[in-house]
Amino acid sequence: MKHRVALVAAAAGLLTTGSVVAVSTASAATTGCSATYTVVSQWQGGFQGGVSFTNLGDPLTSWKLEFTFPDAAQKVTQGWNATWSQSGPAVTAVNMSWNNSVPTNGSVSLGFIGGWGSSNPSPASFKVNGVTCTGSTTTTPPTTTPTTNPTTPPTTAPTTPPTTAPTTPPAGGSAPALKVSGNKIVTSAGTAYRLLGVNRASAEFACVQGKGVFDGAQPDQASVDAMKAWHIHVVRIPVNEQCWLGTNGTPSGATYQQAVKDYATLLVANGINPIIDLHWSYGSYSGGGNGNCTDVNATCQKPMPDAQYAPQFWTSVANAFKGNNAVLFDLFNEPWPDNADGYASAANEWKCWRDGGTCGGITYQVAGMQSLVNAVRGTGASNVILLGGLAWSNDLTQWLTYKPADSAGNLVAAWHVYNFNSCSNTSCWDSQVAPVAAQVPVVAGEIGQNSCAHDFIDQVMAWADTHNVGYLAWTWNPWGCGSGNVLIQDYTGTPTDSYGSGFKAHLLTVNP
Repeated sequence: MKHRVALVAAAAGLLTTGSVVAVSTASAATTGCSATYTVVSQWQGGFQGGVSFTNLGDPLTSWKLEFTFPDAAQKVTQGWNATWSQSGPAVTAVNMSWNNSVPTNGSVSLGFIGGWGSSNPSPASFKVNGVTCTGSTTTTPPTTTPTTNPTTPPTTAPTTPPTTAPTTPPAGGSAPALKVSGNKIVTSAGTAYRLLGVNRASAEFACVQGKGVFDGAQPDQASVDAMKAWHIHVVRIPVNEQCWLGTNGTPSGATYQQAVKDYATLLVANGINPIIDLHWSYGSYSGGGNGNCTDVNATCQKPMPDAQYAPQFWTSVANAFKGNNAVLFDLFNEPWPDNADGYASAANEWKCWRDGGTCGGITYQVAGMQSLVNAVRGTGASNVILLGGLAWSNDLTQWLTYKPADSAGNLVAAWHVYNFNSCSNTSCWDSQVAPVAAQVPVVAGEIGQNSCAHDFIDQVMAWADTHNVGYLAWTWNPWGCGSGNVLIQDYTGTPTDSYGSGFKAHLLTVNP
């Protein structure tokens, strides 16, 4: 708000001997906005909505968006990029601390998950700070108020800098809803979108080791800002089956679920796609391939998901995230029924992978990938699903042959590659992985090497960049680089000297 002060003088150039009067004039204010409402995706009883508005008037230092649902059953159940509230059919979204300022012609994009009853009509109008968004502007006339002039000349108060720097707003708004088109992952607009990012481990083990959900370091905005500085666009979150279901570990059940959901929501709001990964699962296994995995509980990496809890787990996870297609599902971290079976029959091992049941060398009933796909789709969720192959997800040789049926057509081949895997050179990748990538999207859900260098992952990334394959490095945790595969020294994003620095430098060149 600008002010002008005019002194009133007596005629003939003589000042009056009485009090001097000042006139304070407030400048005209221009207001106006335009708004767009979209239904990103919809399913029976639920939907993902989006609202964006453009400020056509003077710059805003804060904002409140308001609209009214036409149907009484419509509601907002979860939202991002604003503080959402609803009273009856009236919905209000108030700015966050990082997106409070909107310049003239600046825009704000918001998203939410909602519910509906018999119909899902769009709201008829929107208001920003009480002004109806018509796509035009209105100018409020200036006001003039007489005041008594101070006896001493006014002074301009010095500007005091803020004690803390403002939080940088997320680049590009919320994460895009994704789907599969041919051999590419694309946005809802059909734009190709390669998944490039990191794994954020510890939720898979911390709950069963008494360390909390995220190893005592629940992710916050600052930690996500550190990821954004690396141009990370996707984060894979390994989780624990029993901790999610509340059958083992502390914290577990609703507390554990909420912590994972809060992190996923935070990532989406910051333009980062989360991948929920079933990492540790139930089932007693005492065979070869992983000698420390005899505990029946979800305290280690089993050969295959169990039929007792895994379908229940994915039904619960899918219900938690259905309609938010910015979230992806990785059905099982690293299947290895081939090793458990002593590599007796590749056909039987791939059938075990797809169909489950009784599998060679595995003493518990297995949930095959088809049953887990069915569990997800049975909820109405159409989220993109990742499926790792055999040999700890390093073998994709018969992935296309045994690919499960998917009513949504949203399956992705998940591939893991380390320098100690059997398929760890460009010749193998050309013969085994490239043919799969020619037909379906391939994402290397884990890449790494058992040293603090980055020479091997450099080869992986160079090959993947030329074959439209996404990749996520293991791991975004400050565990020390003595055993390799550790990207950061702290959660502020300080890279480890070689491995982390090399990955960050490459990511900055390929991720906009």
